[in-house]
Amino acid sequence: MIFNSLDARLLGRLVLLVAVLVVGGYALQHYAYGLALGTLVLLVVLVLDLTRYLTRGQQALADFTLALQYRDFSRQYPAQSGPASLRPLHEAFNQVNATFRELRAEQEGQFQYLQIILALLDTGIVSYDAAGNVAWVNEAFKQTLHLPYLKNIRALQTRQPVLYEAICQAVPGQPVVVKLMVGSQTVQLLVSATQFKLRGESFTLLAFKNVSQALADTETAAWQQLLRVMTHEIMNSVAPIASLADSLGRHVQGARQQAASDELLDDVGTGIRIIQQRSEGLLRFAKVYRDFSTLASPQRTTLYVQELLQATQQLLAKQLAAQGIMVTLSVRPAHLTLHADGHLLEQVLINLVLNAAQAVTQTPNPHISLQAWADEQQRVVIEVKDNGSGIPADVLDSIFIPFFTTRPNGSGIGLSLAKQIMQLHQGSIQVHSVAGAGSTFQLWFPPSVTF
Repeated sequence: MIFNSLDARLLGRLVLLVAVLVVGGYALQHYAYGLALGTLVLLVVLVLDLTRYLTRGQQALADFTLALQYRDFSRQYPAQSGPASLRPLHEAFNQVNATFRELRAEQEGQFQYLQIILALLDTGIVSYDAAGNVAWVNEAFKQTLHLPYLKNIRALQTRQPVLYEAICQAVPGQPVVVKLMVGSQTVQLLVSATQFKLRGESFTLLAFKNVSQALADTETAAWQQLLRVMTHEIMNSVAPIASLADSLGRHVQGARQQAASDELLDDVGTGIRIIQQRSEGLLRFAKVYRDFSTLASPQRTTLYVQELLQATQQLLAKQLAAQGIMVTLSVRPAHLTLHADGHLLEQVLINLVLNAAQAVTQTPNPHISLQAWADEQQRVVIEVKDNGSGIPADVLDSIFIPFFTTRPNGSGIGLSLAKQIMQLHQGSIQVHSVAGAGSTFQLWFPPSVTF
């Protein structure tokens, strides 16, 4: 409709121009020079008007095209004022700008909605181009790796070389688990990659999921299942042996009363007693590990961390003093509290302190440090640190496995039990050790269980 109106205006000017030319030609043929001069002046005016008419439209169109090129849809063209010939064109430009503004507002709304959704995810997401320049990264990614910003993915090569190598070798559709140190904690990340093209440019999208807790829970559940099966079979096998040994012992005792000097009966009786003792020992062993595999849920109360550490220190003070071990205690702030099971945590701390005491036996100036603090995210951290012999790197990943021990008289159950107790509190236990420089064990409690 608008262009029909413009065409009518242009056609009218052309018809008028042709009419003036006809009249001028007629005047010249009949030697009406006055009329010819008048038509010539009118012809010049019409040509100038047509030129201005066409030029104004071209200028308006060029201006609108330039605005489109720079994506400037905020300009308003005068549709109610200005030259009447341009009003329909200006109205069309305003309608196009309004449509683009609506589309842009809709896209921005969808983008903000997507931003909010991605910000709520606990999965880290980062997108980068073929040159490694990061196009987008969410807060979960920065929090997971403790990075305030990331401009180029190659920056991870110096900060997290293990992760960077895994990213370089990542195959789309084949997630891999990467274990690395982030700050003072060991985390395991499930890294997934995919590639896509946007406006002809290739991009890589990475997703990082912290699966440390999930893997730990799965590992603990597997060990508990193994323990239940093992203790069930041991108890089912040993109980009849113990019963039989007891019966045989009574029969031998009766036979001994009839033949007190029979050496064979003495040997049989001794063997039976050994069988009975070992059977009872196996039953006690199975009962202990059955109790480990069915550890009860914690009974949480509000604890003052200072009192918890002091109670542990006082409980072991005599033993540590006899070994010449100096113990220091620090809690920041002094009124730091924790919502947890005091008996279970005391059991964990006693085990860690005794392990530390064992580690510093050959150290000239043995020292154990007990510390606690709250980090920026309001997580309570309890630390047991020693200056002992440290833990060999080749066994560091195995110390929390049930029954694993490097000590001749160790049971391999203490640290496994400590790990399970921390998982019951939705927390974790971390270890950092350097051979010859000592070990540090940290108990991390999430904000949900702190006050």
